[in-house]
Amino acid sequence: MNPFNELGIREDIVNAITELGFENPTPIQESAIPVLLSGSNDFVGLAQTGTGKTAAFGLPLLELIDYKKNFPQALILCPTRELCLQISNDVKNYAKNLPNVNVVAVYGGANIVNQLRDIKRGVHIVVATPGRMKDILNRKAIDFSEVKYVVLDEADEMLNMGFQEDIDEILSTTPKTKKTWLFSATMPREVRAIAQNYMTDPKELTMGTKNTGNVNIEHEYYIVKARDKYAAFKRIVDYNPDIFGIVFCRTKIETQEIAESLVKDGYNADALHGDLSQQQRDKVMKRYRDRSLQLLIATDVAARGIDVNEVTHVINYSLPDEIANYTHRSGRTGRAGKSGISIAIINSRETGKIRQIEKQIGKSFTKAEVPTGFDVVEKQLFGLIHKVHNVEVNETQIEQYLPRIMAEFVDLSKEDIIKRFVSLEFNRFLDYYKGARDLNAGADDRNSERGERGERSERGGRGTSEGFTRLFINLGAVDDFTRGDLLGYICNNTGITGRSVGKIDMKGVFSFFEVETEFVEKVTEAFKPIDFHGRDVRIEVSGDAPEGGERRSSSGGERRSGGGGYGGGERRSGGGERRERSSGGGYGGGERKSGGSRERTGGAGGNSGGGFRDFSGKRRDDKKDGGSNRGGGYGGGGGRRGDR
Repeated sequence: MNPFNELGIREDIVNAITELGFENPTPIQESAIPVLLSGSNDFVGLAQTGTGKTAAFGLPLLELIDYKKNFPQALILCPTRELCLQISNDVKNYAKNLPNVNVVAVYGGANIVNQLRDIKRGVHIVVATPGRMKDILNRKAIDFSEVKYVVLDEADEMLNMGFQEDIDEILSTTPKTKKTWLFSATMPREVRAIAQNYMTDPKELTMGTKNTGNVNIEHEYYIVKARDKYAAFKRIVDYNPDIFGIVFCRTKIETQEIAESLVKDGYNADALHGDLSQQQRDKVMKRYRDRSLQLLIATDVAARGIDVNEVTHVINYSLPDEIANYTHRSGRTGRAGKSGISIAIINSRETGKIRQIEKQIGKSFTKAEVPTGFDVVEKQLFGLIHKVHNVEVNETQIEQYLPRIMAEFVDLSKEDIIKRFVSLEFNRFLDYYKGARDLNAGADDRNSERGERGERSERGGRGTSEGFTRLFINLGAVDDFTRGDLLGYICNNTGITGRSVGKIDMKGVFSFFEVETEFVEKVTEAFKPIDFHGRDVRIEVSGDAPEGGERRSSSGGERRSGGGGYGGGERRSGGGERRERSSGGGYGGGERKSGGSRERTGGAGGNSGGGFRDFSGKRRDDKKDGGSNRGGGYGGGGGRRGDR
């Protein structure tokens, strides 16, 4: 008999989950299912992500619901749309042999009209994110007065994301006689408060010790200098040729920059953060689940609820601000009984935080050394050999080419063929890591004397713009392009590599990007015959880009230029203040403040009088001797009057 039958699950459901690969229940399933099947207790289950919690509550729900009554009988609340979709799909798969089971997923970022239509047709189990569920309740489009079971999945994450009030409001629409099942990876006092407020003498089940990490995960940390973090990160990735990982960053900007840099450096990577539309998120996640992406670069919020099997590594490019979040991060690997590795890349000042995390998860970290260039080359070489040894040969298709292949190799021995074949990949890594320095913090300063070769563009995603030209393209975010998409689009249509593309500045209906100056003509010519969905693609040199400089145009950002164009100074534009400093040619220099305040102009060697001028037209003199004036007028060296 199947072990799930012994737990009390009916044959039709057991047959369905057997086809899904369920053989033996996980500890949380084995302990929780008999308790929940009784339907008579509130329940608190503490277990790490990836331990099978969805089946632990999903299978009992399918046993307890009366499908002859076509109204909502169970509500499952979870923190993210990805998790919402995952749970609803899992429950539908469990129930595929049962007739007339209606499961509806309700989440933000999708058409609410379609969700309302699905609810109106009849629903037994609603799986929802709190925000969208609250919207639907406010429309009085669903009635929870006869709900029998409420499941709060990943309760700690829902509270971390600020859903406390939404959860309270939703639960207030459900009857007091319902049973509440709460599942959480950690048990902070806020989660404990939910148990106290909405449950009566709940049965509590803890898998392992509260707030601890998954026992199948190894934890490592690397200490590097801040300037070497990106290079060390790439070396760790290269040292693990079969890595399929999630990389966590603190901010959306850092996430996007790291992803762009990786794409330029030849890695299969993309970013997942809160600024992406639902369509863009779905596109990225589909590529990751299909393993078209090797690395998913994500923020904590964006990655919550992601359930992808066989993630080999979680890499903390930046440690989380909240120590509890480390548990959620590391829980993305080592799922369903598999092993995994969680890596933290830190500086020497963060070792104390590692000690705090160790206390939190109840496991020790291993201090690891960033691999040397030789270590990486050796690992990559034997990784290639392993792939060749295990590759599946398509005998039917390859057979027609074998005579020509054999003829080409007729003058080579077996050893020569192997050496040359392996060298195709080996030489690339050997040349790349030649003279690679020690990246571990505290390494001998002689690194700088070795003629370092700049590991695969170690400019950390934002290097200098020197030698690049800024171009305009009439494609942007409204065309469903991310920065990574646009980079690939440019490279595919021009034949240039990602390393030749600099910063990409995405706008709504257009974008700016930088290419090495020597490729400007090649890029513009390549796009002349190209159209995008019937619209001619237009590329031209951006007239507002400073020569040899950097421009950042966001609120409170800055623009710097050196050489021609602007006068070589600094200009900041934001909601309240704008400053412009320059020296030499271009604008005359000095400082200008706008946004309702005042303006200072005048360059070195300026000879016009002046002073401060505000936007009401008032002017007061502030002359200084010595060849330098403040105020309106032309700057030295033929500069022109600054903008007002």
